[in-house]
Amino acid sequence: MSSTKSPQREVFASRGAFIFAAIGSAVGLGNIWRFPYVAYENGGGAFLIPYLIALLTAGIPLLFFTYALGHRTRAAAPLAYRSFSRAAEPIGWFKTGIAFIIGIYYAAIIGWAGCFMFFSLKLSWGDDAESFFFGEYLHLGDPGVSFEFVPGVLIPVILVWIVTVGILILGVQNGIARFSKLFIPLLVVVFLILVIRSLFLPGAGAGLNALFTPNFEALTDPGVWIAAYGQIFFSLSICFGIMITYASYLKKKTNLTGAGLVVGFSNSAFEILAGIGVFAALGFMAAAQGTAVGDVASGGIGLAFVAFPTLISQMPGGAFFGFAFFACLVFAGLTSLISIVQVPIQALREKFGWSNKLSVFIVGGLMAVISVLLMTTITGLYVLDTMDAWANNLGIVGAAVLALVMVGWVLRKLPVLRDHLNAVSSFKVNKIWLACVGVITPVLLIYMLIQQIITFATEGYEDYPPGLLGVFGWGMIGLLAVVSIVLTLVKWPQSSIDATKIAIADSVAEENKAAEQNKGV
Repeated sequence: MSSTKSPQREVFASRGAFIFAAIGSAVGLGNIWRFPYVAYENGGGAFLIPYLIALLTAGIPLLFFTYALGHRTRAAAPLAYRSFSRAAEPIGWFKTGIAFIIGIYYAAIIGWAGCFMFFSLKLSWGDDAESFFFGEYLHLGDPGVSFEFVPGVLIPVILVWIVTVGILILGVQNGIARFSKLFIPLLVVVFLILVIRSLFLPGAGAGLNALFTPNFEALTDPGVWIAAYGQIFFSLSICFGIMITYASYLKKKTNLTGAGLVVGFSNSAFEILAGIGVFAALGFMAAAQGTAVGDVASGGIGLAFVAFPTLISQMPGGAFFGFAFFACLVFAGLTSLISIVQVPIQALREKFGWSNKLSVFIVGGLMAVISVLLMTTITGLYVLDTMDAWANNLGIVGAAVLALVMVGWVLRKLPVLRDHLNAVSSFKVNKIWLACVGVITPVLLIYMLIQQIITFATEGYEDYPPGLLGVFGWGMIGLLAVVSIVLTLVKWPQSSIDATKIAIADSVAEENKAAEQNKGV
């Protein structure tokens, strides 16, 4: 394998192309259906205080961390971590595995949203959106695993994978970048129209009051601060390999911190916009039903596929509103899914020296098959929900803890990443960044991880059977850990090692040049 020639590495044609792709990855389903409810549950308007602090002390600093790691090594997560130490390589593979898992179930949700786009035109759910979604559409059975497929879910999920693989075959610039540059502006325009429409609905003011009326007492609750850091952490696509991979496609001289600031604040602006639109609409729904906003507020799948269809049935012009809302979910979901699937594609491409098309077909095809087998059956929702809970709350957080502890505490390489950021960027980082990435964020994440492990171990999850949680929760995390170690033992092609050594040598030269210039100043 050592003689395998590594394919020519692709690059984004411009920093703008990278920014659109990174925003496309960050802005996903969680921005639309997770942030509004998390904010409402954790102090309303007062939640914006810990949220912005979390953005500045964890979100943006971690973006800088991952950008520097990918750009300095021009490698996906496994090889990027290996450049520091072979002991760190399994962390990169674990992150890659988390992206693999998330892609498997993320495609199913996009498929549901695609169906509901067209259901909206005829208000197909009738008077009971909940029964329609769980019964007539998903044909939900008892918790467990079944291979009884639901045609109304099977076909859309297959279509999602065909589109995703097709875009990825076109490559980084012609596929990912072009798709993101087209659909991110389209997503923003359509969502702005939805928000403006929501603001003129009767009762919209009550919804906005429910969301933004500050409860400053909530700020004394540690759980609110943990929720803020969790939201920032999950919504920015940090620590499951995406931003390392995307940054590795950047040209040698790229303003990394400037790009990070644009991506971080754009993501948060979209989340706040989503909160305004969602709660204005929920205010109308509460007024129409004669109940309090809190009685109709929900998050996640319940918001998207139960509360919003109910709302669409009640509002003037609901068919158009519904079509546009679910189109936004599809656009946001696809731009994120593309970035998620690209992580294992690039990692395995570097490990085995595959071409882009071959790696797309192997990785994308395998993910599509698993996704179809597990997510399009009458028990698919239970499997999806379990995988999502463990991947997000244990997988991503655990990978981040391992990465920051290994790079910052064990190997003490944060100054190396700091110097790289400062050598190529306009906005310089200093001791504050080192404190955020080296102390504040890892300590908070360790606390979050321990709390979540205790909760899952003692309370289970959603009253699901232990067997289901054991296989698709704990078992999934354990399997990822084993596979990460096994892949680390596989020898790298010399061409991949050499390419990374050259990239690091170029980066060191750039860092030394910047250091000399600073001395001259």
